[in-house]
Amino acid sequence: MFITFEGIDLSGKTTQAALLYKHYKKAGRKVIFVREPGGTLVSEKIRKILLDRRNKNIFPLTEFFLFSASRYQLTKEIIKPFLKKGFIVICDRYYDSSTAYQGYGGMVDIKYINKINKIASENLKPDLTFLIDIPLEESMKRRGIIKKVNDRIESKEINYYKKIIAGYKKLAKSNKDRFKIIDGCKPVSDIHNQILKILKNFKI
Repeated sequence: MFITFEGIDLSGKTTQAALLYKHYKKAGRKVIFVREPGGTLVSEKIRKILLDRRNKNIFPLTEFFLFSASRYQLTKEIIKPFLKKGFIVICDRYYDSSTAYQGYGGMVDIKYINKINKIASENLKPDLTFLIDIPLEESMKRRGIIKKVNDRIESKEINYYKKIIAGYKKLAKSNKDRFKIIDGCKPVSDIHNQILKILKNFKI
């Protein structure tokens, strides 16, 4: 099974993806946890380019191509081979992030995004996507609490993030069978238990 986690920065998606990985690992299941962009030697190098604050002049389309290149490498090298081996693959972000960030946020044509997403993923679709949903104000609040130094993407304007949140909601609405929206403002343990409850309905 291929499970992805989506959401804006500091939504808690990475925490929940890691907790789910630990849950299946403890249960003795064959499971692997990867992230986007990254997960392979090549993809991690692309990640450094994308997040480097010095690369502030990267255009949205350039950004999208870089994410897509990283995604293709991860899909071919890690995700598909491990799925064939019977592993549960948990991924922190996948192509829905490109649709939300570079599409709705960066205003790259959605039809173009969808076409390249199919190529970069080799038509692989997540079986289940958890959207950890928090208001923009909560993301800003968490950023202040942990005093996080913003990377290049996190440094973008507030209006950009408003578009991303709206984009994620559109994606969830048009993919109801795959998307499960989770309230990211709840306690970490409550969110984890809700995710496990949802997964009980799937034959894993």
